[in-house]
Amino acid sequence: MKIQESAENYLEAILMLKQEKGRIRSIDIVRHLDYTKPSISRAISLLKSNGYVTVDKEGWIELTEQGMDIAQKVLERHTFVSKWLIAIGVSPETAAEDACKIEHAISDESFEKIKEFVSSRESFENKID
Repeated sequence: MKIQESAENYLEAILMLKQEKGRIRSIDIVRHLDYTKPSISRAISLLKSNGYVTVDKEGWIELTEQGMDIAQKVLERHTFVSKWLIAIGVSPETAAEDACKIEHAISDESFEKIKEFVSSRESFENKID
C-alpha cells in the first residue's frame, strides 16, 4: 500500500526518536522536525486513524505493526542511500538531503537491485584487496 511521503516522514521520525529515547510524545516530534504543535497533532491524528500509531492516555506514541513496517523500510532506504552517496564522494549534507528525496521515490525493485549491486561490488573488491 502506497502512503503519502509526509506520512512516511513522520513514521520514520517516530522510529528514529524511539530508537534514541525509548518513549516519545508529540512534543518530541515537534522538536525533532521543527514543526508546529498543531501540525504534529494533526499528523498524529491521521496516523492514528489510519492504523499506523497508537497513543495512550498519557500521550505516549507507539508504532503499530503496520506503522513499524513502513518506518523501518523508509529508514533503511534513507540510511543505505545516504551511506552509498557519501561513499561515492557526495558531501554528508547533500547525501542526507538527496536520500530524503530518493527514499520515497525509488521502487522496491530498484532499491533491492541497488543493494544487491553494491553488496556484490563490495564482496568482489574485498576479495581482490
